[in-house]
Amino acid sequence: MLTLALGVAAGGLVVVEANAGAAYDSPYTYEQTFGTALRMVRVDLGMKVTEKDVEHGYILFEYTSPESGKRVSQGSVEIVGGKRGVHVSVQLPAMPQYHEQMILDGLVKKLSTEHGEPPRREAPPAPAPSTDAGADASSG
Repeated sequence: MLTLALGVAAGGLVVVEANAGAAYDSPYTYEQTFGTALRMVRVDLGMKVTEKDVEHGYILFEYTSPESGKRVSQGSVEIVGGKRGVHVSVQLPAMPQYHEQMILDGLVKKLSTEHGEPPRREAPPAPAPSTDAGADASSG
């Protein structure tokens, strides 16, 4: 699958995946990202949420764009937690890609506004120094 990097936004990489919507790697926690995405879709954008599942990480909604009149299309936000952050994907299959990117850009801004700087991730511990001198070590 072809993936193009568009730029860096709020410390995360904003990516557009061909035929798969727009995606963002959020440095915020899963809970912060999911809750903020849900509030943005429901309150800020005024969309009707048709289904949501916190455990499985998705929000389904009815999307109406200002330029399409009253035409409703189906949209989704997928949120997947991982070791290095949270991956967010927005899909509006019936709309041009810039609608997905607009929602994603709004989420990036809302996360920063509501939660400030993302939580710092602890660096993995350094490997313990080896006490074995190895086969090349001279005795003496």
